[in-house]
Amino acid sequence: MKLSKIFGLHAVQSALQYSPHKITQAWIDVQRQDQRLARAIDDLEALGIVPEKTDRKKLDRFAEGNQHQGIVIEIELPGELPEHNLKTAVQNLAAPALFLVLDHVQDPHNFGACLRTADATGVNGVIVTKDNAAGITPTVCKVSSGAAETVPVYQVTNLARTLRWLKEQGIWVFGAAGESAQPVYQADLSVPMALVIGAEGKGLRRLTQEACDMLVALPMRGSVESLNLSVATGVLLYEVLRQRMTA
Repeated sequence: MKLSKIFGLHAVQSALQYSPHKITQAWIDVQRQDQRLARAIDDLEALGIVPEKTDRKKLDRFAEGNQHQGIVIEIELPGELPEHNLKTAVQNLAAPALFLVLDHVQDPHNFGACLRTADATGVNGVIVTKDNAAGITPTVCKVSSGAAETVPVYQVTNLARTLRWLKEQGIWVFGAAGESAQPVYQADLSVPMALVIGAEGKGLRRLTQEACDMLVALPMRGSVESLNLSVATGVLLYEVLRQRMTA
């Protein structure tokens, strides 16, 4: 069991909404009083968890100097799922597949934001590499606003091999690559598919690109060369959703 502390009213409220059974302890600032904190305390006490009243310095240590808004909880973090769970999930799909694949994405804020968008767009699961990639951490949980609990995260050892296996299952693999001449808006994304996003500042690795059926790009009309990774992921996933809603 992987226990960790998360902090801040928004993160705590997400935990209370999506995974209340995983909360084990709580601490609150004895000097802070406001309605949002009072509601969080009531929700915790309804679970049988009586928050320990403490001073701000202790909460500062728990939050490692970050803004905690007077509350810290200890929670069992969701875990990454092994590769065989991915194969079971693919074989049991009842609707056209939509997976998000992150190739060596290491920034927890980007990972958390991608999870949040994945939840919003109906992604079946997020596939990450076991090495050189962000895992599920308190920061990821905080940024994802509960999506770390609702979207399965599958951890694989060999990404290129996994992509080849997905193709054998009838899933098309689309890689996001700024150098591609194929605009994403001209690609058929209504098919069962996996969208592959490369690492921050590096993009897709060569073997990952070679495992893709098609590389697609977002049109860039300004002076910047690319979008933030999680922003680009959001645009691409919503284009998939748009096409599927109008198909």
